[in-house]
Amino acid sequence: MNEKRGPTTGQLEFTFSRRALFIGGVQATVGAVVATRMAYIAVAENEKYKLASESNRINLTLIPPRRGWFIDRIGKPIATNRADFRVDIIPDRLQNREQTLGTLTRLLDLKQEDVERIEKELKEAQGFQPVQVAAGLDYESFARVSVRLPDLPGISPRQGFSRFYPSGAAVGHLLGYVGTVSAEEYRLDKNPLLITPGFKVGKQGLEKTMEMRLRGKPGAKRTEVTARGKIVRELSTRSDTPGKPVQLTIDIDLHNYAARRLGVESGSVVVIDCLTGDILALVSMPCFDPNSFSEGIGRLEWKMLNSDERIPMLNKSLQGLYPPGSTLKPMAGLAFLKHGIDPEETVSCGGGYRLGNRVFKCLGRHGSMNMRSAIMKSCNTYFYSMANRVGYDAIAPAAKQLGLGQEFPLPFQSQRYGTIPDSAWKQKKYGQAWSRSDTLNAVIGQGYVSVSPFQLAVMAARIASGRMLEPEILLKQRGAAQHLPFPDEHLQVVRDGMDLVVNGAGTAVRSRLDLPDVTMAGKTGTAQVRAIKGGQRGQSGARKYRDHGLFVCFAPVAQPRYAAAVVIEHGLGGARAAAPVAKDVLTFLYDREKAIASLEALEAGWGGGIEERMARQYAAFQAGQGVPATERSEM
Repeated sequence: MNEKRGPTTGQLEFTFSRRALFIGGVQATVGAVVATRMAYIAVAENEKYKLASESNRINLTLIPPRRGWFIDRIGKPIATNRADFRVDIIPDRLQNREQTLGTLTRLLDLKQEDVERIEKELKEAQGFQPVQVAAGLDYESFARVSVRLPDLPGISPRQGFSRFYPSGAAVGHLLGYVGTVSAEEYRLDKNPLLITPGFKVGKQGLEKTMEMRLRGKPGAKRTEVTARGKIVRELSTRSDTPGKPVQLTIDIDLHNYAARRLGVESGSVVVIDCLTGDILALVSMPCFDPNSFSEGIGRLEWKMLNSDERIPMLNKSLQGLYPPGSTLKPMAGLAFLKHGIDPEETVSCGGGYRLGNRVFKCLGRHGSMNMRSAIMKSCNTYFYSMANRVGYDAIAPAAKQLGLGQEFPLPFQSQRYGTIPDSAWKQKKYGQAWSRSDTLNAVIGQGYVSVSPFQLAVMAARIASGRMLEPEILLKQRGAAQHLPFPDEHLQVVRDGMDLVVNGAGTAVRSRLDLPDVTMAGKTGTAQVRAIKGGQRGQSGARKYRDHGLFVCFAPVAQPRYAAAVVIEHGLGGARAAAPVAKDVLTFLYDREKAIASLEALEAGWGGGIEERMARQYAAFQAGQGVPATERSEM
């Protein structure tokens, strides 16, 4: 019987030696790879890992640049920067949201409204996009947060600069406001500066359109930190480069006065230099306070602004559209003269004008009217008669040559250019032929016609100067404007009529300037906001149905230097509401003490200046929303 034989000693030794050799080879290979990799890291990638190690030890922080100032035509500040303390949250570094917010609420005495805003913004924020907790803090509040930083991961307190508008709400629509970068804005531009705590960008108005000039370049600060992020020491700091200043054509003293003079009304004041076309005042009230947005506007204040029927978020000067009413009659007069109408030809006004079976009413029985007296008395009958003779297609081009229905190349986000209609326009829009009744409505600034207060000011400046002035908001040297396509003698006829409106027996005699050797010419307008029913003319009833009041003017009459347009929403009439505002605004240009004395008397009756009235409005709104009086008194 054959016995099974196992491996011999030699075979076992050979197998063991082969396995040992294989394992040794694997170990040697792994060792060689590790050694090679270590050598590669130590030599070839030495700089890379040295930088990585350094970055763990050194923290580089961007310093937001200070925005460039806005200054007026003589260098007075309109928007500046002021030092402040602020606290932000960096969402990606936040560990315990509820606990951190609770601690911040106690340290900074945050209101429930603030906490709700922070929580909402944290949900919408992305990555390192900062969420503002509070800005404009005093040093004690700032210090309370700073000493608790080891217990507040994700919290970034810092000293910086915030936008400041000395004129407050008076310049809200002129300049716009700044705010933190939105998630959408960051997706479009991954610049790390955009998510640096404290950095703001222009959100509206000139702040937005002039952003790149105003932005400047960021600085940087290097600090040594521990593994937990605690600062050991500051190593070096590179200062930021402030943005460039932007000089405007605005006369900020005049602009602020006009904003105050509008008082409790809703409307617009625009003043233009007749020599250059420079915009001296561009006021729309009521308005928001851009400082509120700079500091982070609260939910209640935002709700108040959006629920106000006077629409404080709308720039009425550039975006408000209104029927211009009788302020268009000087323009119509120029069109009549161009098409052969003799300015001395008279029309008998018996209170209206018959067109077929319909009578288009006048504001009175004016008797015999020529062009000058018709402008003075604002006689509809005269303009009905002449417009029916020449047709509105002969009038519309003159309106456009004077700036109506036009959009101007200004650095604002949007303008609304309204409508100067004609037969082609109506056919295209409605598929209907232009009628004679359309002509009669349009010639007195009603019907399809709509313009902005800014366009009315341009019209007044062009009539006053006789030149095709181009309005400008950025101060710069410009050449002389071309002459209008109207003879000087034609322009003088309508100027004479506008002179009589104020200084003769016209509709604005009560707004005659009380100044030696300075006279103002103008034209009042009353614009319907709904069709006339029965004897009602929009002079009573609910505010939203009342007529608008308008006034265009220039001064001095002999050598025009300033032109202006005033629109008062639902002001009942131009002579009643708009002309007195224009009188005081132009008075300010020649006698500031007299104008301010008159204004202060008015403000006493209105309950104070703009800030005081806005504060009372906000307090009343808070009360209506159920905010306790104790909380209101602390805000």
